[in-house]
Amino acid sequence: MSRSAAHSAAKQRHAFTVDVEEWYHGIELEPSDWPSDSRLLVGMDRLLGLLHEFDIKATFFVLGAVAERFSQLVADLAADGHEIACHGNMHQFVYRQSREEFRTDIQRARASVGAAAGSPPVGYRAPYFSIRQDSLWALDILAEEGFHYDSSIFPVHNDRYGMPDAPHEPFDVSTSSGPLREVPLTPLRVAGMSLPFSGGAYVRILPWFAQFAAWHLAERGTKPVIAYIHPWELDPEHPRIALRRRVAATHYARLRVTEGRLRRLFRQHEFGRLDDVFKLT
Repeated sequence: MSRSAAHSAAKQRHAFTVDVEEWYHGIELEPSDWPSDSRLLVGMDRLLGLLHEFDIKATFFVLGAVAERFSQLVADLAADGHEIACHGNMHQFVYRQSREEFRTDIQRARASVGAAAGSPPVGYRAPYFSIRQDSLWALDILAEEGFHYDSSIFPVHNDRYGMPDAPHEPFDVSTSSGPLREVPLTPLRVAGMSLPFSGGAYVRILPWFAQFAAWHLAERGTKPVIAYIHPWELDPEHPRIALRRRVAATHYARLRVTEGRLRRLFRQHEFGRLDDVFKLT
């Protein structure tokens, strides 16, 4: 049986997600300081090549600013069977916005992403996973604006994000507009601690034996893992600029291993769209 046939025959167990943003969106720049040069398609082309090779359909959380500039890319992703979801508009921390600033941001993003994809997105992921205890009010606004699920809460400790005491499994949030499904990111419970492992810098920086062991332990459970990546992580040649040490330490670290690490993960595990894997529709 071919790899493609094996993927089709096997039950997809884990969710593969992509936060679609430029290389400069995740380094805490103000929009007024964003460079004008785009390298989005460099990383996207490499990522899409891998997804096609392993016959994987994924969930793409698209930034509104990207959908406005690359509407055909978003349309092509939707036409190819991927789920199109929303990543906000201007990639700002939710907890640094007022409620009305947040509402305006997601309204514009949902309109831009929906126009490009052909239908409004129902899923949302906050930039920097920045829905925390102090910004849970954002979940009410998401429901009010027509979103059905959120995948922003990360049950770990981190200086930019995290709700360590949050459930590790999907749960419903009661809002004034009805229930909103929360699909938290996946930590690994080790010695009483919740440790991240399945996406972004963790895929690049953790030694491979640690990655292998983490996935092995995760698969002993009954719930799917959510993996995530950014297109710029497959573009080691994207520009180097002066950043705060904390940001630079993760943003530029080991970018050349990303493609190989993903290939290994795709060979060893089954992946699909977030909405399919977690039965959100």
